[in-house]
Amino acid sequence: MPPVASPEAPDADPAGQPSGPEGETLWEILGAGGVVGMLILLLSLAAVALVVEHLMTLREPVLMPPGLADDVFQLLTAGKPSLAIERCRQQPSFLAFVLDAGLSEAEGGWPAAEKALEDAMADQSARLFRKIEYLSVIGNIAPMLGLLGTVVGMIFAFREVAATQGAARAGDLAEGIYLALVTTVLGLIVAIPALGAFAIFRNRVDQLVAEAAYVAQHVFRPLKRQEAGPRRAKAPPVPPAAPPAGAQ
Repeated sequence: MPPVASPEAPDADPAGQPSGPEGETLWEILGAGGVVGMLILLLSLAAVALVVEHLMTLREPVLMPPGLADDVFQLLTAGKPSLAIERCRQQPSFLAFVLDAGLSEAEGGWPAAEKALEDAMADQSARLFRKIEYLSVIGNIAPMLGLLGTVVGMIFAFREVAATQGAARAGDLAEGIYLALVTTVLGLIVAIPALGAFAIFRNRVDQLVAEAAYVAQHVFRPLKRQEAGPRRAKAPPVPPAAPPAGAQ
């Protein structure tokens, strides 16, 4: 009986390392996505950079520096709004911009200062929301690019079918289908964390803006008291109630 030859592993190179799909590295798989895959990878790098930047800047000590509110409150209590404005401009931040806007209108009384505070708060909060909006954009564009890669891959696959008059084998269609699946996965891998990070940072911005509004209202209590004092002094005296009819 002739000896049975042992089957060799397919796609093995002389060094014994597989060169087929089983031996592909992560970068080779990512590179199979083509141009669309590269665009998705660039979006992933941008998303990571944005997340790191937001983690560093969207923090309470950065937006509301410690000691700023107390210093402005004391200066405003002492009747020194100009020094309070200088103190705000020494430490630029979200809270400093809001307080500066209110102090600049302090001469017009509390109503003017309150309107300036509201406008500054709306402007600064809109800036923060626009800043984190890029994560939402990336989270929506990435799966669309993945879908584009899917369509391109299917076009390649059906082109092989058309070129061979329907005689294409599975191996001829595999390249296009492979491209379609890789780009789809890449798009989802980028989109899911980007949208999750956007939701987290949006909630953080909401919380920080609410805290800044509360602090600003607390800082301007001396101005509100000064406004309320003259109003109480100018209030006309309440006349005594007339005695009921028939009273002695």
